[in-house]
Amino acid sequence: MTISYRWLCEYLPAPIPKEELSTILTSIGLEVESLEMYENFKGGLQGLVVGEVLELIQHPNADKLKLTKVNVGGNRPLNIVCGASNVAAGQKVVVAQIGTTIYPKASAPVTMKLAKIRGEESEGMICAEDEIGLSEDHAGIMVLDTAMKVGTPLAELYDYYQDWIYEIGLTPNRMDAMSHYGVAKDVCAYLTYHTTKSDPISPFKQVPTIDPSIVPFEVVIENPEACARYSGILIDGVKVGPSPIWLKNKLQAIGARSINNIVDITNFILHETGQPLHAFDAAKIQGKKVVVKKCAPNSLFTTLDEKERKLSAEDLMICDIEKPMCIAGVFGGLHSGVSATTNRIFLESAWFENIHIRKTSVYHGLRTDAATRFEKGVDIANTVKVLEKAAAMIQEIAGGKCSQVVDVYPNPAEKVKVAMTFAYLKKLSGKQYASDKAVAILTSLGFEILHQDADSIQVAVPYNKPDISIAADLVEEIVRIDGLDNIEIPTAITISPSVDLLETKEQFKNKIANYLVGRGYTEILTNSITNSKYYSADQLETTVKMLNSLSADLDVMRPTMLETGLETIAYNNNRKNESISFFEMGKIYAKTAAGKYQEDETLAIYLSGKQVQDSWRAKAAEQDFYVLKGIALALCELLGLKKVNYNPIGHGQFEVIAGKTVLGTIELVGAKKLAQFDIKQAVGFLNFDLSTLFNAYLSGSVKYQEISKYPSVERDLALVIDETIAYSAIEQAIKTVQLDALKETRVFDIFVSDKLGLNKKSVAINFVFNARSATLTDTEIDGMMKKLIAAFEKNIQAEIRK
Repeated sequence: MTISYRWLCEYLPAPIPKEELSTILTSIGLEVESLEMYENFKGGLQGLVVGEVLELIQHPNADKLKLTKVNVGGNRPLNIVCGASNVAAGQKVVVAQIGTTIYPKASAPVTMKLAKIRGEESEGMICAEDEIGLSEDHAGIMVLDTAMKVGTPLAELYDYYQDWIYEIGLTPNRMDAMSHYGVAKDVCAYLTYHTTKSDPISPFKQVPTIDPSIVPFEVVIENPEACARYSGILIDGVKVGPSPIWLKNKLQAIGARSINNIVDITNFILHETGQPLHAFDAAKIQGKKVVVKKCAPNSLFTTLDEKERKLSAEDLMICDIEKPMCIAGVFGGLHSGVSATTNRIFLESAWFENIHIRKTSVYHGLRTDAATRFEKGVDIANTVKVLEKAAAMIQEIAGGKCSQVVDVYPNPAEKVKVAMTFAYLKKLSGKQYASDKAVAILTSLGFEILHQDADSIQVAVPYNKPDISIAADLVEEIVRIDGLDNIEIPTAITISPSVDLLETKEQFKNKIANYLVGRGYTEILTNSITNSKYYSADQLETTVKMLNSLSADLDVMRPTMLETGLETIAYNNNRKNESISFFEMGKIYAKTAAGKYQEDETLAIYLSGKQVQDSWRAKAAEQDFYVLKGIALALCELLGLKKVNYNPIGHGQFEVIAGKTVLGTIELVGAKKLAQFDIKQAVGFLNFDLSTLFNAYLSGSVKYQEISKYPSVERDLALVIDETIAYSAIEQAIKTVQLDALKETRVFDIFVSDKLGLNKKSVAINFVFNARSATLTDTEIDGMMKKLIAAFEKNIQAEIRK
């Protein structure tokens, strides 16, 4: 949610410093995620002046460059090299002198310096519009009116607008704060409770001038369950054109594009009050009648984006007597909207039921500002007041005569009633509130007190808070305005010591986490809600989809941990952190064939780049598949799991098996998947099911034994084998010998050469022997080595390299 500081202050009884306001907003649950300065012209056009081109000659060393002498009101003309094709002597132009910083639209700021261009000095720059941030036009340099005075600062010719923009992390239930006026009401409630009584300045002071000669259109609601209230007004004689500068500045500061005065006013009202409006070209409404109804399934309708859409049976439409004109509360139609030739409009302000709007928005893939607000619930009591304010603005800016407001409200909504005991308030908030303090907070937020006694209170909920329905909601409102920072922390906490399976599992997870951190890994925490575009159509069939997603980019529950981890890797790569050793324990989600939902806890490890940085002593090795395999084995050893094997199940993907239990998989992520995230380096991914791993851990037993008092003996052996033979085959051959004294094996060299024979390789293995009862003799060790050699010759047709 984007909020303008200047705009917000218009509804406060007195301005509040922006940093203090930021603290207040976060304290009342409107978390400020960022506060950034906005300028309609970056840098405020400082240092740019009006100049006059006195002379113009061809550059001696470049066909496309010109040498100019430009008068900027100084002691002498400036020599400036210019490449614009439209530059000419006698023009008044915009000049950036040496020391001036310009802010191009499409690149980083540039500070002017004395430069030599093809051997000729240039003492500044003659600027185009895009080079100084005025627009994206680069057709040529700006040519000003010849009446402009040389040396005039360009900032005096343009209206500079500066603001500070809050980005607020709004929770999904806070429809009442989805506007500047809504936020102002919360801030005033906070000020009233903590300082002095503060009432927000109402935006509903303007009303239109009604002309009895303008006959209003008839409005009929055929589906009152989907449209409980519909208000409209006819405005004749409007002039569609550009918006005034003040209106453009306000909208552009919060990221809204200026279209024309009529559309801009509806957008202004949306961000001011939270109420979506829609303007129709009245000349295109047949029969002077507006009908709110559902059309036949599969009816075709062309929306503003020029796409033809098939309507569903649930889509609520705004129609005239002949045809649908607009998808109610979601998106306008191509053939009924306001255009440059429109001179008569019908302005709509309505209340549409949130579930209908949500279904239609999702069905058509239309996530509009209007739909976002309607699906969370708008203030049904405000439709007429908002409409009158908008109509008055249109009269002021675009002219026109207004009809009476038509307001169809067949079943006026009753306010929700909620009761709460003060004991419950203390229990849930953990704080003892005086009853008068709690009541003061609720009344400052617009709640009407219906009943109050020493123990409880009953209130009527204002229409602008559709999320309030139970006592816990009232507690939340009180705690918010008191300030989330003021929640009391008890001095003592009473707990009962216990040991249960849940605690054991947490200890198990901590054991894994501590081990990985000790090995240099970093724990990450990623969002379990992710983007459906990462997954194939087959995967999406079993993916859990969000019914009320906050954005189009966060619309499914993740079916695997891979994609959210790759997002984090891409984020780090883009910031030059290419050595990735991450792990995460999180949940994944799926929909079963029976239509039920499944939640599993997973351990994910991500490896990419180098684990450590290069040093003067040695170059760090890349983390490859063998490092991934090694960490999988190390985790199994940490948890006491035996008989660990790897079973190939796909290209570059292996199951990790302990005994007969499949723990998970390890893999090198495919190039196609990496390309989705623009990752240029290889990524290894380990994926273990935590429940399976935990059960395997519990089923094992820990045995302690004394360390052998006798020395270990090492022997080396080099085997010449086929290049296709994997190390797992060597391990299997070793296991067939069943030597209790063989404690450890490791490969310390692999050698490939034509001298070994065609398609042959040499694998050098180190064997460590140790007995618990006595020191091993050479004869005993030689005997065991002979058994090993025989096993290698039989099982993998190895030759012993001398």
